[in-house]
Amino acid sequence: MITVRRAVDGDLRAVAEIFAHYVDGSTATFEIIPPDVSQWRQKLDALADQGLPFLVAEIDAEVVGFGYAGPWRPKPAYRHTVEDTVYLAPGWTGRGLGKSLLTNLMADSARAGATQMIAVIADDGDDSSVALHRACGFREVGRLPEVGHKFGRWIDTALLQRKLDPVP
Repeated sequence: MITVRRAVDGDLRAVAEIFAHYVDGSTATFEIIPPDVSQWRQKLDALADQGLPFLVAEIDAEVVGFGYAGPWRPKPAYRHTVEDTVYLAPGWTGRGLGKSLLTNLMADSARAGATQMIAVIADDGDDSSVALHRACGFREVGRLPEVGHKFGRWIDTALLQRKLDPVP
């Protein structure tokens, strides 16, 4: 049984480990150095201060994924637009966890006053993130060629967007 809930301080070690897997071994993120638990605590606190969601997915009390919605851009006119981030622990993909996280992020973001959600996805040959977002109603709205450089190669990003449904 999947439980999606708000992240708490005790989840951050698992969050850091999950994300480090992608930093160290993939181009899914353009981070080069994995953030430590204290950096994740700062992110959790900053998002909470802004009323934005930081969620975890757990199965049998094990955190197997996380996601959050952060500000798209810092300028005030963008305050109703958020960017989503979703990562799953190795071995837990393809089980509906990403969709559960993203669906909950969209609803919580709408409750927080967001009206648009943006996904910035590395186009590294793995289409799973694009497929997840399309399954949740996102559409591709742009592409930025060769904006990331990691592991000795240039990587494009795809921009996907979805209007959020109002949630009571």
